[in-house]
Amino acid sequence: MSVLNAVPFMKPLCRSPQGRRHTLPASEFRSLSPEDAISVFEIEREAFLSVSGECPLHLDEVRHFLTLCPELSLGWFEEGRLVAFIIGSLWDQERLTEDALMLHKPHGAIVHIHVLAVHRTFRQQGKGSILMWRYLQYLRCLPHVHRAVLMCEDFLVPFYQKSGFKVQGPSEITVGLLTFVEMFYLVQGHAFMRRNSGC
Repeated sequence: MSVLNAVPFMKPLCRSPQGRRHTLPASEFRSLSPEDAISVFEIEREAFLSVSGECPLHLDEVRHFLTLCPELSLGWFEEGRLVAFIIGSLWDQERLTEDALMLHKPHGAIVHIHVLAVHRTFRQQGKGSILMWRYLQYLRCLPHVHRAVLMCEDFLVPFYQKSGFKVQGPSEITVGLLTFVEMFYLVQGHAFMRRNSGC
């Protein structure tokens, strides 16, 4: 049985042959596919350009990761419309390097969370926190994953701390004048939950 079949909130979206909107679920979580790339990038571009002037992933990079490791992404859809998403890939070192921005290491045990973004009309509703909680629950069902890492700007540190991430220290990666804090979340510390979560 594949991981996606074992986790109910990661099942693919079901559409009727006619694609009628009333057949779509009101709210659904599922892995993203390369076909979702444009919607992902539009949300990401609006969310990040207005704040930092830089996108974590450009459109070709979004397609790259959604082709290589779609199972490490999670999208929140409301009536078939993408409203929030996370994109991750596997990494094989404790700290992030420049290579982590573009590489997916299939045998790695660390999930690098590249980006979390929420559509502007759905912000300030707690959707980012809920999506991250679901994503971390999903990672607990992946036996080879023991850690999640990300880098963010200083002002986002409290948001990720509320989700259980801890500060690792300054990131060695910079983008232009932007500097980042590297954070980590221990997935392996939740073995009991993994055994008792239906994974």
